[in-house]
Amino acid sequence: MTTVRQRRVGKGTEAAEDQPSEETSVKPDGKILPDPPGGKLWNILSITVGGIVAISLGLLTSVYVATLHENDLWFSNIKEVEREISFRTECGLYYSYYKQMIQAASIQQGLHGLVYDNKTESVRTINILERMNVYQEVFLSILYRILPIQQYLEPVYFYIYTLFGLQAVYVIALYVTSWLLSGTWLSGLLAACWYITNRVDTTRVEFTIPLRENWALPFFAVQIAAITYLLRAHLQPAQERLTLMAVFIATFLFSLTWQFNQFMMLIQALALFILDSLDMIPAAKVTWLYIIQISGLLLVCVLQFFNSMILGSLLISFNVSVLIARTIQKNLKKGGLLNRLGKLILHVLLVLCLTLLINKFIKKILNLESDEHIFKFLKAKFGFGATRDFDANLYLCEEAFGLLPLNTFSRLSSTLLFYIYGFVLFLLTVAAVIVAFRNLSGSNQVHLKDKMEEYTVTLKPEAAYSLVHTVLFGCLALSTMRMKYLWTSHMCVFASFGLCSAEVWKLILKCLHLYTSQRTQVIKYSIPVITLLYISFKFWPGIMDELSELREFYDPDTVELMNWIKSNTPNTAVFAGSMQLLAGVKLCTGRTLTNHPHYEDKNLRERTKQIYQIYAKRSPGEVHGILRSFGTDYVILEDSICYERRHSRGCRLRDLLDVANGHIMDGLGDNEPDLKPSLYPRFCEEIKKNLPSYTMHFTRVFQNKTFHVYKLAKHK
Repeated sequence: MTTVRQRRVGKGTEAAEDQPSEETSVKPDGKILPDPPGGKLWNILSITVGGIVAISLGLLTSVYVATLHENDLWFSNIKEVEREISFRTECGLYYSYYKQMIQAASIQQGLHGLVYDNKTESVRTINILERMNVYQEVFLSILYRILPIQQYLEPVYFYIYTLFGLQAVYVIALYVTSWLLSGTWLSGLLAACWYITNRVDTTRVEFTIPLRENWALPFFAVQIAAITYLLRAHLQPAQERLTLMAVFIATFLFSLTWQFNQFMMLIQALALFILDSLDMIPAAKVTWLYIIQISGLLLVCVLQFFNSMILGSLLISFNVSVLIARTIQKNLKKGGLLNRLGKLILHVLLVLCLTLLINKFIKKILNLESDEHIFKFLKAKFGFGATRDFDANLYLCEEAFGLLPLNTFSRLSSTLLFYIYGFVLFLLTVAAVIVAFRNLSGSNQVHLKDKMEEYTVTLKPEAAYSLVHTVLFGCLALSTMRMKYLWTSHMCVFASFGLCSAEVWKLILKCLHLYTSQRTQVIKYSIPVITLLYISFKFWPGIMDELSELREFYDPDTVELMNWIKSNTPNTAVFAGSMQLLAGVKLCTGRTLTNHPHYEDKNLRERTKQIYQIYAKRSPGEVHGILRSFGTDYVILEDSICYERRHSRGCRLRDLLDVANGHIMDGLGDNEPDLKPSLYPRFCEEIKKNLPSYTMHFTRVFQNKTFHVYKLAKHK
């Protein structure tokens, strides 16, 4: 098992901040009044200073996570095999394709090896570019080959520095989004500081570098920033076109780099649907965003050789259904409150029915079953019946797919983020309910503004989008811990925007009958500054201590295994074992695998379940037959799985296999009444006794404290 240990060497010796378009003056006829000469210069100065601060914070974040990675593993000092082992589980699989492209005789040969790959899944030839989102590895490997940097920078450093560099893009995008929402770059500064001080809950890039989300989330943040700007009022046509182009590029790159893109964008589409139905954002802009999502996903589909999972995604079905329903119900936004509510309910039902019908039709035509495990998992997770499905239970038993732990909120509260976020969320939710009710009622907003200015509640489209976005992604994070990084980063943006927003403080002060323009401005700047000072004084010493703590990578058993495989097995040998370990085997040794951690394929899931019978109660003959059917030459058994204690009874891998096979689980505890005792002992335990019934099929060729490797007999 991979660990880190204490390193055995000694420790080494505001200018004005208003965004130009925040308080734009508008004539009654809709024309924008020009800024006074002094104000224009002031705005230019503000944008310049704010931009410099944004870039500086982005670069500092990049250096910060890179330093943490180096300090944690002593990456610059360890061997190449240790560096590769540090890319755990699926991270190692993705990085192996970058390594494969780098080592290929030519770019064309490297691409051919990916399109016609027969080493990732034994006895099968698969198209890696179709099955997996690895275009970023392809692009990066080509860039490394054509740039004159080979003498100065190792391929692994070019790769990890690119990922750490994307963190700079991520932080800058969060900064800009908060700035756009509040009108002051002080808000962006606060958002970036919260992102850094809550690093444990906002990113995991320093220890899961090649993970797909670390490529995708920076582009998602850029897309959100562009959408925020797009939803602002009084954009010039040229500005709107350029912003739509930015949204499309960011959406495309996000979709290209992460296999779960369609589910994230579906939530985003739901946010747009809710806001459009309540008349809180411009319908024309929403239509463009629906079209951009569809076109971006279809372009990725083409690049992934018409991947059927993309064509059968709920996102495409939903967006098409919304566009069809809006065409059918042209008078959706006319009438009184009850009339509008009735139409809205019918609209929602129509969209839901169309989505299910279109999606069912597409999946039927394409015979698509690649994503069925996700729906089985969701069905079991939310209590729609228990399941014995191995794949669904494999997800359910992983902590990353469980509910968000309560200690997350205590960590977020220690930086004041969660408290402020909750306060802003409550205020804007109340404002949104009032605005939505007014829109559905058809009230005359102009009349309200003329007669009752002090009681008027408004919510800008970009703020309304940010509100619904954070609520929906918050629900996702609460239900599935792995998805918290989509929420917590936006939480930083949302809380900082609320704390620095003149509109929010104006609403609060008017409710307290304390409103004056000067008081609003003072609070708008003083409270964020006080918060920044608090964060700096409380967390700066801890960050410095963290940066001075030195460890090193330490996993001698896995290193010994990989070196043995490279030295003692032929290049064409086929290895079976756990998904997580085999990804490292492919990266470190280049040997052929029977299965791997990229689980979005039905045939692979069925194959993995069969391979995992090595940890079930099966006869040696059955296990040998299963393994040989996949061309296996060697099987690796891990004590950490065979004698697993990390999970409780019922969630250990051997328990999942026993239940799926209809066998009683080991240990004290209840079993379902229809489960039967197995006729055979557990394979991974019994094989170590070297009984004749096992040695006729398997010969042990390597062992250490963690791993046992057996060579399979090739019976005729």
